[in-house]
Amino acid sequence: MSPQEYCKQKTKESHSSFLFAFIFLNQKKRNALTALYAFCREVDDIADECTKYKISKNKLDWWRFEIDRLYRNEPQHPVTKALEPYITDYELDKAYFIEIIDGMEMDLNITRYESFKQLQLYCYRVASTVGILSAQIFGYKDSKTLKYAHNLGIALQLTNIIRDIGEDARRGRIYIPLDELKKFNITESEILKYINDKKMKELVESQAKRAHDFYKLAINSLPDKDKKNQKPGLMMGNIYYVLLSKIIKTSPENILNQTASLSNLKKLSIVLLTSFNYQWIK
Repeated sequence: MSPQEYCKQKTKESHSSFLFAFIFLNQKKRNALTALYAFCREVDDIADECTKYKISKNKLDWWRFEIDRLYRNEPQHPVTKALEPYITDYELDKAYFIEIIDGMEMDLNITRYESFKQLQLYCYRVASTVGILSAQIFGYKDSKTLKYAHNLGIALQLTNIIRDIGEDARRGRIYIPLDELKKFNITESEILKYINDKKMKELVESQAKRAHDFYKLAINSLPDKDKKNQKPGLMMGNIYYVLLSKIIKTSPENILNQTASLSNLKKLSIVLLTSFNYQWIK
């Protein structure tokens, strides 16, 4: 199996909405994005699936060394071998890959976030960095586009956090800032025991408001000249934007005991609509 085939297999196994962003890319950009996403899956799986801290930490440290090797043109892993041709072509900064790994290590060390300031660092590391690298692969002319990618990454990760409140609780993790739980008079125990009520509805709506603010910041910071090139990211953003709207419209107070999703047909329709409209779908 070639490095590129390995990456394709890794992305297919994820069944992620991220794959819909590939539709309008040429082969070179598709291969680069596939390799980037496969890297994200490799390190994310370590944080999610390894139950022993020392083993997980050692694996993430190995990836830090592997990124060093990649930038010395000495990659060993199929994913980094697949990434190697695109590092120079798309000017992909090594620091962003290290930030992604650092974000995954936060999942090993942190199960609670005291404030949004602390959570925002996590969102930047695991999502904004990926958004910026993706934007570089898509192509841009105005550096403001990287600010768009940064804000969109935060919005997407906040949407993930809202969608997965219950699933994360089952892993013993709470990503909603603790000072905001306190504001709505919700205890950690109520989250971990999946207790749904009016307070939960109000909490979810407040978190969705913040996510919407970042979606707005993102679209407002995307220069007109780069909207066409950034279409794949806008498609991804719209899928999550519609998902967030669905959560808010359909019993957000039950978020702890259900996981919202969109059908592939719905995702495809969103992708097609986005190809004609460079805004968030209402």
